[in-house]
Amino acid sequence: MGRGVVISRKKGVAIMWIRLIEMMIQPGKLEEMRKIYNEQIVPAVKAQKGNIDVYLMESLDRENQVISFTSWEKQQHGDDYEASGAYVQNFNRVKHTFSGMPTLWSYEVKR
Repeated sequence: MGRGVVISRKKGVAIMWIRLIEMMIQPGKLEEMRKIYNEQIVPAVKAQKGNIDVYLMESLDRENQVISFTSWEKQQHGDDYEASGAYVQNFNRVKHTFSGMPTLWSYEVKR
């Protein structure tokens, strides 16, 4: 993993919390969205306490579909990021490129 993450060896213990946000991007806006995401959103998220990684996945099967992936040491860190207002600020940076509302999913990684 990275950034000094401690992985528990106990079975069934959550070792990471994942947030996925699926977005459909307007035709012709994907390059703009990618640039804003990589240049502004990635550094802002990486600066948050407990963030492990953040990246944008682009679908090979659905044109203009992307998924934002963020991983956190624990759910509380992701919740704190959202509550801080930083999530809304980042959302507002790219929402003009969306063709609809995003869909959010949360996952725990357990061992």
